[in-house]
Amino acid sequence: MHRRLILLCAAALLAQPADAQTPADSTRATATRSVRAARATGSMNIDGRLDEAAWAAAEAAGDFTQSYPKAGAPPTERTEARVLYSDDAIYVGVRMFDSRPDSIAAQLARRDASGIYSDWVHVALDSYHDRRTGFRFSVNPRNVQKDVYHSNDTGEDLDWDAVWQSATRVDSAGWTAEFRIPLSQIRFSGAEPAGGRVWGLQVQRDIARRDERASWSPWTRTDAGYVSRFGDVTGLSGIRPVRRMELLPYVSNRLTREPGDVENPFYSQNDVGLSAGADFKVGITSGLTLTGTVNPDFGQVEVDPAVVNLSAFETFFPEKRPFFVEGSDVFRFGQVGTFNNYGFQQYFYSRRIGREPQRRLSGGEIRFTDVPSQSTILGAGKVSGKVGPWTLGIMDAVTSAEKARFVTADGQRHTATVEPLTNYFVSRVRREMRGGRTVVGSMLTATHRDMGDDAFGPLLRSRAFFGGVDGEHSWSNRLWKVSGYVAATRVAGSQDVIAAAQRSSARYYDRPDADYLALDPTRTSLGGHIAEAAIQRSGDWDLSLDVKEMSPGFEVNDLGFQGRTDYRSFTTFLGRRVNEPKGMFRSHSYFGYSYHAWNFGGDVILNGGAVGANGTLKNFWSAGANLGYRPWTSDDRLTRGGPLSRNPGRREVSGWVETDQRKRVTLGANTGYVRRDAGGSSRWAGVSIGYRPSSAIRLRLSPNLQHEFGTAQYVRTVDDALATGTFGRRYVFADIDQTTVSMETRLDWTFTPRLSLQLFAQPFVAVGDYSDFKELERPGTYDFGVYGQDRGTISRGASCANPLGDGTNYLVDPDGAGAAGCFSFGERDFNARSLRGNAVLRWEYRPGSALFFVWQQQRDGFDTVGDLDFGRDAGEVFRAPARNVFVVKATYWLGR
Repeated sequence: MHRRLILLCAAALLAQPADAQTPADSTRATATRSVRAARATGSMNIDGRLDEAAWAAAEAAGDFTQSYPKAGAPPTERTEARVLYSDDAIYVGVRMFDSRPDSIAAQLARRDASGIYSDWVHVALDSYHDRRTGFRFSVNPRNVQKDVYHSNDTGEDLDWDAVWQSATRVDSAGWTAEFRIPLSQIRFSGAEPAGGRVWGLQVQRDIARRDERASWSPWTRTDAGYVSRFGDVTGLSGIRPVRRMELLPYVSNRLTREPGDVENPFYSQNDVGLSAGADFKVGITSGLTLTGTVNPDFGQVEVDPAVVNLSAFETFFPEKRPFFVEGSDVFRFGQVGTFNNYGFQQYFYSRRIGREPQRRLSGGEIRFTDVPSQSTILGAGKVSGKVGPWTLGIMDAVTSAEKARFVTADGQRHTATVEPLTNYFVSRVRREMRGGRTVVGSMLTATHRDMGDDAFGPLLRSRAFFGGVDGEHSWSNRLWKVSGYVAATRVAGSQDVIAAAQRSSARYYDRPDADYLALDPTRTSLGGHIAEAAIQRSGDWDLSLDVKEMSPGFEVNDLGFQGRTDYRSFTTFLGRRVNEPKGMFRSHSYFGYSYHAWNFGGDVILNGGAVGANGTLKNFWSAGANLGYRPWTSDDRLTRGGPLSRNPGRREVSGWVETDQRKRVTLGANTGYVRRDAGGSSRWAGVSIGYRPSSAIRLRLSPNLQHEFGTAQYVRTVDDALATGTFGRRYVFADIDQTTVSMETRLDWTFTPRLSLQLFAQPFVAVGDYSDFKELERPGTYDFGVYGQDRGTISRGASCANPLGDGTNYLVDPDGAGAAGCFSFGERDFNARSLRGNAVLRWEYRPGSALFFVWQQQRDGFDTVGDLDFGRDAGEVFRAPARNVFVVKATYWLGR
């Protein structure tokens, strides 16, 4: 099967001749809008007035058209843009006429704000003129700046930051915006062609009160591309790339206050740490930049939300650290064009770098420990950018060997290495052909650990490699696209660690009834592959077909992220988008999709489909609904390495609604219900309340409630030779009644575009009540025998040898008076409570330089009770001991 998938990937990429150009492509090429830039004369004062003589002499780019709500129609208000340039900068001036200047929406917010109620003007430059890469600079009437890096035509990197100037003014005719974009902040080729440079250009204007966007170069929501729809700016003559050189040193001081054991020799009520480091950027060539960091500090990064994970798989948290987030798009691999696929994996997951140490210090002899919370990043560097049709990204990072201190019961102090010295390497390359309509690329990652300490031999893999090729090909004005990739992995280490990889929840090589898998405890390496291919149509009708397979041995978790392996899948999607007013709707869509998956043994592990619809009404309210169904399938993960079982069928319905987001007070709600054929169910409901008491303050409260009743929550596996029907083991499960309550609170208070306060808090309570402990009766079924009812006995005690003990354990005799032995397990009911929050005051005291004041607080509590008492638990959240972290951090930007 995988050979057929690999051939399909290759055939898809070669589906069109390399020199083919469809009539639609040709039409687009002749219809490109163009405006000529003029050289700036005299001094340019960036004040938003547009009163310099050079602006009046420049050619005006007008004749905008609506992108939405009425695609292609004339805009309700007129807009004109002009472009100037000098030896070191591009200047753009935009006049936005408005018949109701008193209604211009001008929300004040922090830089790079999204989702605020405001008018905007966006200026985007395709300085490579490759129809795939763009640098977008946006401002609103309060001069709130936003910059975005566009790649692969439609990709957006909101975390890309540049240092540039802008100014805005609101007057009786509407409002104006004036931009100065230094050439050092954008990239373009060094050689100037005869007749001057030609760059791609797009200017777009948003009118918030009408939910309207007007574009100079026509673009609509149903277009398959974004950068490829830019017009041209010509006449750029005599400018040369500026070698980018930037240095951003920082110094920070951290104070940690938390309760602790006064007998712990490592405990300090006030733990103070001073740190210093720097980030830098150096232009290697006109298109390539070296970015590096030495001893980075991420004290201003928002904390992760609380979760309770009862599955066998790791929880995914997105990257938030600025060095790794900015420019991360260049390292993305295997981004096939599809609206629906199965499985999730990320081939470069930068949170592996600087992760929490992976070796745990525990045991009866250890009394106190002092373990670092994360691995220290000694340094990291990346080279990224474009050279002609080639896009390149190379990153290398080194984390130090981390040592932990501990004290044994006899008072002796020791140290132990809890994370080895590790090197992480990532490389990515892509080549564009046919004007960016065909792209091929490759990626390689490598992880090397210094395994000098024998303690890591059975714990961590010494080496891990990933390599693959990918590509895409589009035609009919990018309306259609085929894409795909093929990749392979290899990990190496000791016999123990490779055996652990074979037994992991990703693959379960030790499943007793999987004749296509074979656990080999003598192996010192493990390899696997993945392949995926898709065809997609994007427009008023959306369509995608996707096929994929991941072999059991595939493993990327050393520098990537994945859940399960061992599957082949086929998914479909068909949808209709109507992005213009019709009837009661401003816009609406409806769709249907299906998904099917099998493991490599041919067992159907997923089957089903869904339909849905959503739309925005004439009154700006939005709503949507989905209906889905899954029949019974096989389940090769329920027993966590045991035999195959069944996964009950399910029916689900969900919906959401949002009020007019232009209003001062906004409401949103979502709810859903899942009913499983075996009696389980899930219900959830969430509300989002937004409030803007002024143009400078935004408050959002998002309470959520989720209730789930499951009939097969895994408890443990017990070896018992008498359990012949289940291969010599008993697989113990329980019903679980679980309720989770949380409320995210966010407050954004912007004093000026350069001074802001952001608050985040999440009180969280999750309770679980276990009942009806039972075991799987027969492989390949969903049949269970409940202890004390269908089979054996269950009681409370200290241990099987002491059944009349303190009652802290469950004692199970699986066959009553039979020959099977007793086994026990601890209390499973839980009540987990937490409060996580942080406050960040950010002052950009000069362009590119900032001062941060940060306060983080975390409270955690846990009880072995399974009931939810809102009054009690809400109080306990705030009564739990608090860990407070205070950080002061200053950065200073030096550059040109």
